[in-house]
Amino acid sequence: MTATMTPAQATPGFALDPERVRTWAELVVCSREPEHFEVRTPMSGEVIATLPLSTPEDAERAVTAARSSQKRWAATTFEARRDILLRFHDLLLDGQSELLDLVQLESGKARSQAHEEVADTAIVARHYALTAEKTLRPRRRAGAYPVLTQSIESYLPKGVVGIVSPWNYPLSLAITDAIPALMAGNAVVLRPDMQGSLTALAVVHLLHEAGLPDGALEVVLGRGSTVGNAVLEHADYVCFTGSTATGRRIAQAAGERLVGCSMELGGKNSLYVAADADLDRAVPGAVRACFASAGQLCISTERVIVHEKVYDAFVPRFAAAAAALRMGSALTYGYDLGSLASAEQLEAVTRHVDDAVAKGATVLSGGRPRPDLGPFAYEATVLSGVTAEMACRNEETFGPVVSVYRVASDDEAVALANDTEYGLNASVWTRDVRRGRALAARIRTGTVNINEGYAAAWGSVAAPMGGMKASGIGRRHGDEGILRFTESQNVTAQRLLPIAPVFGMDDEKFAKTLTSALRALKAARRA
Repeated sequence: MTATMTPAQATPGFALDPERVRTWAELVVCSREPEHFEVRTPMSGEVIATLPLSTPEDAERAVTAARSSQKRWAATTFEARRDILLRFHDLLLDGQSELLDLVQLESGKARSQAHEEVADTAIVARHYALTAEKTLRPRRRAGAYPVLTQSIESYLPKGVVGIVSPWNYPLSLAITDAIPALMAGNAVVLRPDMQGSLTALAVVHLLHEAGLPDGALEVVLGRGSTVGNAVLEHADYVCFTGSTATGRRIAQAAGERLVGCSMELGGKNSLYVAADADLDRAVPGAVRACFASAGQLCISTERVIVHEKVYDAFVPRFAAAAAALRMGSALTYGYDLGSLASAEQLEAVTRHVDDAVAKGATVLSGGRPRPDLGPFAYEATVLSGVTAEMACRNEETFGPVVSVYRVASDDEAVALANDTEYGLNASVWTRDVRRGRALAARIRTGTVNINEGYAAAWGSVAAPMGGMKASGIGRRHGDEGILRFTESQNVTAQRLLPIAPVFGMDDEKFAKTLTSALRALKAARRA
């Protein structure tokens, strides 16, 4: 349904082409005369566009339309789907300047960190374009009777996948779950966060440019509590990225409907600087791990655990490096730290820092909002002396705030890293990778990076990524990242003889013969 657009309102430096916005808005499933909402950039607080709002009824219509298109899409060949994604890959890279602008305008992050989203999306598109057919090919499995029983496992699409994506990575998280879902033959209904709607619509438009047919991917816009819930109430599979509290409610609703779900939720991620760490690498690596995207990243570090042998050397250098980060809001490269995304995030960060200081924590760097740089800008902040009574010790801050802890041993470091309800990501810095892997195996998180903060594991999309404990269910990336969008089906053919008495056997004779066969198969080590 074509939406009526009003011209974008913005400062000259942040102006968007109204015709481009109007083109993207035409992708939204909405009524003929929808209500609209204003998209404001956290970089200045200005309105940069207005977009149409969908209703819960529109979301239901979107799922119905997607379901009617899904069989046609599933009937396309893997080759046809692959070609679309590879064209999409090239369009992403060719058109990245506009996409980087949109990511920055909606999230407030620095341009270099916005580029992580472009790179991540291109990597995921290439990976599943080139591997989906092999991963989903039918597989012959061992049958009940060797030779006589022939079993084939196939992978069928779920149907309509409902995706509710967050605001913090408006490009990557809006589309990188949709990519494997589409490659598996599903249709998708996407509800991006309202703060990331422009970016999501722009990238969906690129998919259509690449050849994705109408109906394979529908988009609705609105609040998660209304439109998002409506998508999840009608989809055949639920995919959610967001808070643990919301994830619990979604999992309960999915369980009531007996539909599958995968969710990446909150994190309280730790980075351990071991006694033998290379501090010349660990200091800048920890800064990236803590302050990329202004800390608004589920897998970023909020706890830095340092062995006592290097604590006094590492911490002053780390705090100084955090204080030296270049802060600013501009649609250009050159800044290290951008803005928080909203007043709500600024309030949460301020509350955590103020609470810690009031209860005795020491600010080693940062600790202040920077309204001179943007309405929601906040300095990279390093705290020491954080205790369990302080909110930032255990609650996810989701901002540029990190606490440092001194430990006397690897065992103490592992215990502290695991002392949280979350289990999403961790980082270990050591010159001995074998030692690092041994430590990683003791940390209860879905990903662990050695001598990197988060990008190594996140970018290795052939391997799974996700959370343990309260950090989520299921995995994105790797084979699991596409198999979650399928139903496995076992089709077995019996040849020559039935699984029943033959040649005049009675039941007792058949049971004895089968027992002998089972013993023989065990002796032959046949599975």
